[in-house]
Amino acid sequence: MARQRAEKTIASNRKARHDYEILETLEAGIVLQGTEVKSLRQGRANLRDSYAMMENGEIFLHKLHIASYEQGNRFNHEPDRVRKLLLHRGQINRLGGKAREKGFALVPLRIYFDQHGRAKVELALARGKRLHDKRDVIAERDAKRKMERALKERAQI
Repeated sequence: MARQRAEKTIASNRKARHDYEILETLEAGIVLQGTEVKSLRQGRANLRDSYAMMENGEIFLHKLHIASYEQGNRFNHEPDRVRKLLLHRGQINRLGGKAREKGFALVPLRIYFDQHGRAKVELALARGKRLHDKRDVIAERDAKRKMERALKERAQI
């Protein structure tokens, strides 16, 4: 019997959830070279400033940094190259159309290996938050924390 592997997260973009309002997410495959996969298995990726764009009817991931593979030779990959995302045509058309609207962006949230060992990207259609939106979220979080603390103290009495 084959063992089932769980998803293994390699890198996540925590800043994206702070800077953007996530409207929808989907899973996309990513075209990688051999040394990129080996480097990802070591957990050496950075999603911080990366974004996706539609170009010539395809979606590409920009500014994803995958560090060079240490045991790689002259065929090692370029760390900051543009990588193609694998999506169905309907998904590309829908996301590309929405991303072209003002204020929307395609932002990768995390890179992970699925249960079959394939590298995947969780891509989000997002709208940028303004400063007052971020402040509202922080205020809500603080209020919720205070309420939880008060309930906990009341339960102890």
